[in-house]
Amino acid sequence: MFSAFERRVAFRYLRARKGERFVSIIAIFSLVGIALGVATLIIVMSVMNGFRQELLAQILGLNGDIGVYGAGHNITQYDAAAGRLAKIPGVISAIPIVQGEVLMTGPHGGAIGGVARGIQPDGLAKLRTVSRHIVAGSLKDFTGRNIAVGAGVASQLGISLGGTITLVLPQGDATIIGTIPRIQSFHVSAIFRTGMAQYDSSFVFLPLTSAQTLFRAKDAATQIQLFVKNPDNTGPIKAAIPKVMGSAPVNVVDWQDSNNAFFAAVNVERNVMFLILTLIIVVAVFNVVSSMIMMVKDKTADIAILRTMGATSGSIMRIFFMVGASVGVIGTIAGFGLGVVFCAHIEQIRQFVQGLTGTQLFNPTVYYLESLPAKLVWSQVIEVVVIAIGLSFVATLYPSWRAARTDPVEALRHE
Repeated sequence: MFSAFERRVAFRYLRARKGERFVSIIAIFSLVGIALGVATLIIVMSVMNGFRQELLAQILGLNGDIGVYGAGHNITQYDAAAGRLAKIPGVISAIPIVQGEVLMTGPHGGAIGGVARGIQPDGLAKLRTVSRHIVAGSLKDFTGRNIAVGAGVASQLGISLGGTITLVLPQGDATIIGTIPRIQSFHVSAIFRTGMAQYDSSFVFLPLTSAQTLFRAKDAATQIQLFVKNPDNTGPIKAAIPKVMGSAPVNVVDWQDSNNAFFAAVNVERNVMFLILTLIIVVAVFNVVSSMIMMVKDKTADIAILRTMGATSGSIMRIFFMVGASVGVIGTIAGFGLGVVFCAHIEQIRQFVQGLTGTQLFNPTVYYLESLPAKLVWSQVIEVVVIAIGLSFVATLYPSWRAARTDPVEALRHE
């Protein structure tokens, strides 16, 4: 497509000589602008993808993919129901749960609101988000009055391993002097840290029988959490659940239903950020256009001489197209490399900057995660690269067309 002569002239024009430094500086700024735009877009999209993936993994790891709730009543004979639900094709496990909101107090005073979840020991072991992130104690003694608490709960209440935590329920017993809240004390046998501050600061797990006594759900469960093989395809399983549960009316809610607004907001934000950051590349491409137009004006005499020596208008257009396209391609490749390397070491970079400035750049209480995640989705990376190169090619068309339309007679006459 490009002859050796055209490539040689284009490469010669990429090197600035004395008196051409200004045009060369503009081209360098254009290259740097494209590189920074591509790198920024790759980094931001990767961080948002990582944020969504980590958040989804944390939510599904603790709550399950599908929740089965009794319609206005607790689920009795929950073990048998969980056994039937676990046999549905695509279901990995079914875990009965008793859950309610409580007020938690420590031995040294202070109180926080939270969620107490009653679960069987084997069920808690299946919750890998918890069982694989025990930072103190173990789940071997998870029976009776021994419970597992989040690291945030332990920190806020000043509780250590083996300490005592008191759970208070506002729904108490009616007496002649009024309603007395139900209060029970438990021993902390394990402390977990999931990495999601919202859960670590509000969740405690207690044995199912203790939770049934606390919430007065004798021989019943408030819900059954299902974990499935493909969380993105829960439709067939949801359709089969009412048939398996028989005549007892139930409400079936999957993770998309319960978190639909949240993840929809994340997706909208990701798309908007993509459009906004693409403007950085567009601005850099406009610099390519300006630098190319200045180069064409500066090389008017050269173009006229080349035309008189036999170069066609198409050859002139291809020469300047290669000059402008080279700036875009080199800038895109540099931005691609910078973005990929930055994403691969983003947590180390965050910690370095945080230590250098002495400020907290990523607050876990706001973003729900304790580290800055980044996930490279190569289809998106390729899309960014294609957009940057495509815009660079489009930006060179007009200056190249202007160069090809140069009249050698008029150019030499005015020269």
